[in-house]
Amino acid sequence: MNKLKIGWAEISITPEKKISLLGQFAERISQYVEKPITVTSMAIECGKEHVILCSCDLGGASWNLLEGVRNRLKECKVSFDVDKVILHATHTHTGPGYGGARRNEINSGGVIPALITMLKERLSPNQRYLEKETITDNPEIATNSENYEFLVNRISKAAMEAWNNRKESSFSNAFGRAAVGMCRRAVYTNETAEMWGDTNTPAFKELEGGNDSGIELLFVFDDEQKVSGIIINLACPAQCVQHRLFVSPDFWGEVKVLLRNYFGEHIFILPLCSAAGDQCPVDLVRWVEPESDINDPNCKRNNPPKRKADPSMFDLSGMRVVGRRIANEIIAVYEAGLDNPQSEVKLEHRVIEMPLPLRRAKEEEKMMAEMAIRQYLAKKQGNVDYNDVANLQIHLGVLKRFEQQKTIGHIETEIHIIRLGSVAFATNPFELFLDYGNRIRAQMSCEQIFLIQLANGTEGYLPTEKAEKHGHFSAYISSGQVGHEGGECLVRETLQNIRDMFK
Repeated sequence: MNKLKIGWAEISITPEKKISLLGQFAERISQYVEKPITVTSMAIECGKEHVILCSCDLGGASWNLLEGVRNRLKECKVSFDVDKVILHATHTHTGPGYGGARRNEINSGGVIPALITMLKERLSPNQRYLEKETITDNPEIATNSENYEFLVNRISKAAMEAWNNRKESSFSNAFGRAAVGMCRRAVYTNETAEMWGDTNTPAFKELEGGNDSGIELLFVFDDEQKVSGIIINLACPAQCVQHRLFVSPDFWGEVKVLLRNYFGEHIFILPLCSAAGDQCPVDLVRWVEPESDINDPNCKRNNPPKRKADPSMFDLSGMRVVGRRIANEIIAVYEAGLDNPQSEVKLEHRVIEMPLPLRRAKEEEKMMAEMAIRQYLAKKQGNVDYNDVANLQIHLGVLKRFEQQKTIGHIETEIHIIRLGSVAFATNPFELFLDYGNRIRAQMSCEQIFLIQLANGTEGYLPTEKAEKHGHFSAYISSGQVGHEGGECLVRETLQNIRDMFK
């Protein structure tokens, strides 16, 4: 067996200007930095095989960002295979936009901007689209191109530093449990569903999916047997303060502070979001009102009762509770004792081009969408804004998909399957619904698996068949490139590759 080598790096990707914060329909301009956002890189080498994981405090790790980083690394003539670099996003909504694009839509400018453009094209001559915040030609606000170049430089640097810092290491994988992610889709008696749906109504039937409180952990030890870093994999996006007007890594910033208080400032934290397309930190059943308006038409409540429950997970107070839960559990697992570290292990890394079927729109769906948009705008008095985009996204998305499917039938995705000793890693570029992750985890043929969504691409939500039938945001055609048929393929191929590795 070959000796395992691991290297770490962490570099700030905190913007130097104000930014347009990515992740909501309403335009949000950052007012200050709550905590710095970073990219944390981990380079793993064993024998002739290697992988470099880059976890970024971003809304997505889009294909054009990945290409930019890989091209920059090639320019620097690095000694590792740039195709073995994995970019992952924690899916914070308090980070910069940078013109992220899907693999087959590099020049689209992003999903929400594309829908806004389509809406503008359908307005009457006396209507116009009003931004909530004016960002055009404002020198105080960084442009997408500025953010993109900044991120490419910083992420590339972090990958190279991690590679150059590698030294003989070992690891112990472990498991913890903390209540963080919960299903954010409410189902009603008419068999429809809503993301962020109101549950304080007789029509509420159930939450559509379950939750996964498990935390997959991997403690890395340096050549002096001191903890050098921790991989933390859990099924929840970093979205406690997703509507706020500041730059923040969300609850991962809290986790990092608390773990460094315990282990020392030298320690690296590599957060990885597992399958969590239908998950969030918010308890829809015990709804607690946010402290201030979050400007989200999908989260409106009419005089909700006061609850004795967690603080609102849309606020800093809720974010701190989540961070403390995660950090406390990790410390408890460490203090309870870990398995003997593994240092001479098998490392195998497969990079798989996996075509998945495009979710298609039907002719009758197109006709209904066109009619719905016309009727909506005919009734609309005055100008339109982000609320109207939110209301019309399903119909605009159907029209967009109907045109798209004329030229493509499949979506190319880059999937990474890795064996590291007794554990596996598996990536996907989606906001993957929890049920798919549960199926992979339940049928895996290894000791433990670290599932990583929103890695090397941002191809949108990948909903289950029941979610597609229930509808609403995250299950609309406009919400993602691939439907449940592609989800079945992803599960099947991921499991087969893992089985092959662990024969």
